Amino acid sequence: MSAIQKIFRRYGKQYLELYGERMPKIHKKAMKDICDCRSGSFGTLVYVCDECTTRQYVPCCCGNRHCPTCQQYKSEEWLQKQMENLLPTHYFLVTITIPQRLRDVARSHQKIVYRAMFSCIHKALKKLAKDKRFIGSSRIGYLAVLHTWGSMLQYHPHIHLVIPGGAVSEEGDQWLSSREDLFVHTKPLAIIFKAKFRDAMKKAKVFHKIDPDIWKQEWVVDSRYAGKGQNSLKYLARYVFRVAISNNRIKSIENNAITFTYKDRERKTWKTMTLEPMEFIRRFLQHILPQGFMKIRHYGFLNPNSALSIEKLRELIPLIHKVISDIAPQLPEIIKHKLICPCCGNPLSYIAFLRPASRWGPAG
Repeated sequence: MSAIQKIFRRYGKQYLELYGERMPKIHKKAMKDICDCRSGSFGTLVYVCDECTTRQYVPCCCGNRHCPTCQQYKSEEWLQKQMENLLPTHYFLVTITIPQRLRDVARSHQKIVYRAMFSCIHKALKKLAKDKRFIGSSRIGYLAVLHTWGSMLQYHPHIHLVIPGGAVSEEGDQWLSSREDLFVHTKPLAIIFKAKFRDAMKKAKVFHKIDPDIWKQEWVVDSRYAGKGQNSLKYLARYVFRVAISNNRIKSIENNAITFTYKDRERKTWKTMTLEPMEFIRRFLQHILPQGFMKIRHYGFLNPNSALSIEKLRELIPLIHKVISDIAPQLPEIIKHKLICPCCGNPLSYIAFLRPASRWGPAG
């Protein structure tokens, strides 16, 4: 049993009794799925060893995107796919966030705020990229990933963008490179993002709930040169398919207290924090995304529906052969998680799926 599963099984009922009437359905579903994960509630896979005929029964996982057990291996395949789509150019890692005093509104109106964050930064980037002082075309492309947590499980919505350093010309016939040390200036990017976000909040009719002083303060956007992009993708891959806290960070569940590790970003050291179970569950659940909300998005020429293929983009970018030869050897291999027979050590073969007992209906 995983640490998160143990916490929900031990304290989930108490949490539901206290707050169940006010909880969104998707929070309740996540709690139930995590509790039932690999318990047989979702069925069981049957494997057999071809050598010694030993059978192995493997309970199915819940598949919930907020379950740490189910998300453990997905990042490997995701990273492989993204690495294969790397372009032979320099990259930037841009991080966009919202002021702390805006986070209560964001938590209460998650779909509205998250959508606005994605759309407003996209519009702001296109506007600045079109300026000839930067690139001279709005036809940019990038990968964007939403995160909502800090290492102490606090609510901290922000978006990471992995951006190739350039754009396709408006005519679509050439690659326009950005400077290696600059994609666009972050100060005007933050100003434009704030203005567009403000307009989006007015349109969504939540503007009146926001402290007016927020619009007077400076918003911050961070942009960093990321080399050829591999490091940024590897950094993101650690988080894309993880939940707010991984099982290995939880050190103890005892005496009505949960202790876990977190990273102090300023001192760059690992520390421990202890929370009572109800507060721990509250912090965990505030990172459950709205149903159907896509936290990973591809924009512009990196969108799967783009008319320009990766191959065509590579043809447009100069020095392709040299740079691709540098990139290719660094592509990671996907780890294959094969089931091994506990008796003789040979691989197991899948033979059947057993439905959950509760769905079999009455015996007869």
